[in-house]
Amino acid sequence: MKDFMQYLPLFLPVAIVEIGLAIAALIHVLRHKHYKFGNRVFWVVVVLFLEFIGPILYFTIGRGDD
Repeated sequence: MKDFMQYLPLFLPVAIVEIGLAIAALIHVLRHKHYKFGNRVFWVVVVLFLEFIGPILYFTIGRGDD
């Protein structure tokens, strides 16, 4: 536990960014119906289960034109 507390200042900002990206991507997925490929269920699963990479993938290759 003592080792974890030593690295907490590094992990906390990373966790906050990851949660923020996931929330932003999930909100966008749920509000929009058009995607470059895939469907809503596919992108919800990708965003929630691939942590950092999922939201980045959605915003770079999955998000359709608004």
